[in-house]
Amino acid sequence: MFLAYGTHKNFTVYQTDVKSAFLNGLLEKEVYIEQPPGFEQKTIGDKVYKLKKALYVLKQAPRAWYDTLSQFLTDNGFTKGKVDRTLFRIQDGESILLVQIYVDDIIFGSTNKKLCYKFSNLVQGKFDMSRMGELTFFLGLQVKQLKDGTFISQTKYTRDLMKKFGMEEKSSVKIPMNTLVKMDMDADGKPVDQTKYRALIGSLIYLTTSRPDITFAVGVCARFQSAPKESHMASAKRILRYLKGCQEIGLWYPKKGKEGGFRLIGYSDSDYGGCRVDRKSTPGTCQKLGNELVSWFSKKQNSIATSTAEAEYIAASSCCAQVLWMRQQLRDYDVEEKEIPIMCDNTSAIAITQNPVLHSITKHIDVRYHFIRDHVEKKDITMEYISTDKQLADIFPKPLCESRFEELKHELGLIELS
Repeated sequence: MFLAYGTHKNFTVYQTDVKSAFLNGLLEKEVYIEQPPGFEQKTIGDKVYKLKKALYVLKQAPRAWYDTLSQFLTDNGFTKGKVDRTLFRIQDGESILLVQIYVDDIIFGSTNKKLCYKFSNLVQGKFDMSRMGELTFFLGLQVKQLKDGTFISQTKYTRDLMKKFGMEEKSSVKIPMNTLVKMDMDADGKPVDQTKYRALIGSLIYLTTSRPDITFAVGVCARFQSAPKESHMASAKRILRYLKGCQEIGLWYPKKGKEGGFRLIGYSDSDYGGCRVDRKSTPGTCQKLGNELVSWFSKKQNSIATSTAEAEYIAASSCCAQVLWMRQQLRDYDVEEKEIPIMCDNTSAIAITQNPVLHSITKHIDVRYHFIRDHVEKKDITMEYISTDKQLADIFPKPLCESRFEELKHELGLIELS
């Protein structure tokens, strides 16, 4: 969200980190420690030390550091986000400075570079900081800030995966999951090493941070971690073979001027009974801010849907919950969204959200999914029909053929930066 907002406002984003950050945190509760080895004072016997500031081994250390830094920023005129409590902002005329905190790392950006240098000097005057520089690497993500936009990828991580799992000499494939393969428990299959399989799945899950194109395939393979078989391992390694042919791909966020659109839009889609094990459906949703993808997920539903309309309706409810949370978070950026459109390709699901009467065909649906109706009535969101060939979320609930898969990758902003 921070980077998507920044590219729209033509930000330059910088990063810095606090050296020995946790040692700056003041403790509110009394904490005592034994005399450290090599620093014992035999004259005081068995007495212990009372800590004034936190140490890295203390579970209170992260909270103490956050409280210290938060108090320092608010004392200097910053406003703390009401939803994202690690986001701080300050206004200077028409310019705005945004500060995002993650443990001891700080990323910040502004439309006015002078504010960035002013902030850097302010923090360096209080804490021992490393040198400020443009954001290039954050939480495993490679960030390239170019003249025309920002490119986010995990290219180095992908290459390391190829080496780790011995895929360097393997041939590549065009799609991460074969459309003809329907994965099940494979009771008669040959078991494989659980530790290796789980390590592979865990590595791929982390890669979905910047690769929405493998989200569905990884999610399906992750369902069989309790008793993986050779067929499951082959499907998981197929994802690696797909990644081998497109290691340089990442998300592109083009910069825009004041005339650029900045509208939050949700896309919702679902298959019907796609899981062969329990016949549950898999919804897929994504959210775009303007034309930039900022959020997505693909997760099997908790209950069995008895119709396509029900599966799509539950998916739309999940999308509604996500866009409402994002609307709240956007208020921290001084952006107010109303009547957020959710694009759905099922007219029956749209009709259910607009009809307040519980007919016999909908009364079996869990009550918690009906909250979407209330928000449609309040005009917080609007349900809009979109044809299946324009449904961007179509890539998340099911495997697709090569042509359709490549088309949606391009629409989602996945490119290879030349």
